[in-house]
Amino acid sequence: MTWRDKIDKWMAYEPLNQELKEILIESLRANQSLEDNFYKNLEFGTGGMRGEIGPGTNRMNIYTVRKAAEGLSHYILEHGEVAQKRGIVIAYDCRRKSQEFALEVAKTVGKHNIKVYLFDKLRPTPELSFAVRHLNAFIGIVITASHNPSQYNGLKVYGEDGGQIPPLVANIVTQHIESIDDELEVQISTEKELKIRGLLNYIGKEIDDAYIEQLRAIQLNRELINKVGNNLKIVFTPLHGTGNQLIYDGLQAFGFKNVTLVKEQTFPDPNFSTVKSPNPEEHDAFEMAIQYGKKIDADLLIGTDPDADRLGVAVKNLIGKYIILTGNQLGILMLHYLLTQKKKQSILPANSAIIKTIVTSEMGKDIAKEFGVITIDTLTGFKFIGEKIKEFTETKEYEFQFGYEESYGYLINDFVRDKDAVQSAVFIAEVAAYYKDQKKTLYQGLLELFNKYGFYKESLKSLTLQGKEGTKKISHILTFFRNNPPKEIANVKVIHIEDYRFQKRINLQTGKETKINLPKSNVLKFYLANNSWVAIRPSGTEPKIKFYFAVKGLSLTDSEKSLSQLEYYVMKKVKRIVSL
Repeated sequence: MTWRDKIDKWMAYEPLNQELKEILIESLRANQSLEDNFYKNLEFGTGGMRGEIGPGTNRMNIYTVRKAAEGLSHYILEHGEVAQKRGIVIAYDCRRKSQEFALEVAKTVGKHNIKVYLFDKLRPTPELSFAVRHLNAFIGIVITASHNPSQYNGLKVYGEDGGQIPPLVANIVTQHIESIDDELEVQISTEKELKIRGLLNYIGKEIDDAYIEQLRAIQLNRELINKVGNNLKIVFTPLHGTGNQLIYDGLQAFGFKNVTLVKEQTFPDPNFSTVKSPNPEEHDAFEMAIQYGKKIDADLLIGTDPDADRLGVAVKNLIGKYIILTGNQLGILMLHYLLTQKKKQSILPANSAIIKTIVTSEMGKDIAKEFGVITIDTLTGFKFIGEKIKEFTETKEYEFQFGYEESYGYLINDFVRDKDAVQSAVFIAEVAAYYKDQKKTLYQGLLELFNKYGFYKESLKSLTLQGKEGTKKISHILTFFRNNPPKEIANVKVIHIEDYRFQKRINLQTGKETKINLPKSNVLKFYLANNSWVAIRPSGTEPKIKFYFAVKGLSLTDSEKSLSQLEYYVMKKVKRIVSL
């Protein structure tokens, strides 16, 4: 069936949702191309699915959501009556259609006599992860597009361990979804009927309270916070998302009472009207928080993305200007403090391990090594970190201490099995208190770590390529670098290459190949003779290709210079490739 055939099919469907039908009619009248809406089905990957909201098989709407929920129902039914009774937990964020999509999932799954726990209002993604384990549910779903622009929404699926489902399970769920021929004909129940049958259960404050109780356990130095907590001035913005209440309550529970909320960004807003992008990775997102910080001379500015799984931080530099810390820098500050305190208190097990991704700074590995802690690398995506934590609990080989990725995702305690901005917010406040007690800022603490472990510097460049043609160009870029690997980058020799698609590491000096013991992924990584590296990978959630750069210099100036040269060389080459 061609994309035009699919449009005709949707237009001929009598009960088609009126809003979607009107959008289609208006688009056809205006002679707007609907190819991208219908040329393929919205893909369900290892983390679920994500796309622009609108009509079509390649968009997020009630029909594509029902189809995904129907496939997931078949997966649950495969596991029998026990799985049905344990049921599914559903949460949602502040985006357009999130609450509606969450209820559509409930009505689709509940039709199959599967128990449903549905949050009574929006909640952060990490609380969904927690709730799955707390309620002993079989599976969980959160309706969110994380930090994507406002026109997006999505659906992420979690396993019974509270982690995002791994590739093997995702493949099985995908097969079930793809076996459904017609997304328009998926049958659903009604909310009223599910309530009468006892299949739909609304949950709320009791889960919040249980989460906060667990949160208290990650605090490492209450005496320190009692001493300086009230003097630590914090500005917090949830960037119109879900993090407001739980993070504010968490900071209060931790002993941080001097918290100022960015009022204009406190309440949920699906349009994210005060920011260009609701992503704490973007410096512009902190503009209002910085204004608040200047007014009260704040020590710490914290911001979270819409579903509150990513945390960004701004602090004063040596001349008193607020700067945004990178995800890597924030990670090493938390990691060093955590290991320092645990070692001091003799609560750091001999078999301790931290987990990071292959595109995260190697500085964390150096820090962990000093404390006798092993570092384990995973593919990009916190689902792989969660998978490793599960493996630790089963094999008892390692004790999990900390997990993080460069894209502002952190986990301190595994009562959640995904990145958790609530944990991260209260914990970085404790780290800031630690340095404030020494009359230092977080930035000064960071400089101390650079002086001790080396001047690591990292950056990320991305290229957005929309639609069908954009997908082809992204594939072309990766194919070009794979088939024509550079021998030098910015006049520095490439000494070995890692190709995760073919799971091999190639030493360019000897020609020797070794196996990479990680799942296949379309990622290339080039290691240079001066301890620098470059990685290339397509985004799994946006129409982007990402380029990661990392250096280790003799000083901050030296690192910045080397990093700039790497970026210039690679991006110039990419520009030429795209034009071919």
